[in-house]
Amino acid sequence: MSTTTARHPATPQEDQRVWRKSSHSSGNGACVEVATDAPLVEVRDSKDTSKPHLRIAPQQWQTFLTHTATNAAY
Repeated sequence: MSTTTARHPATPQEDQRVWRKSSHSSGNGACVEVATDAPLVEVRDSKDTSKPHLRIAPQQWQTFLTHTATNAAY
């Protein structure tokens, strides 16, 4: 199965998405927001939500989360 990651501008429907920040966000504005309530996981810059954002297949997102959780240095 082939999956792709693409940058897309926001659409009016995306304004209705539920975006959330990581609980590890430091509050300095340098973080991303994630919406998982769509067919694809969407990631955007929290400082400028009007910029294009990434759309990632759920399987790719899960792989990313698993990799970062097992390789995080706290």
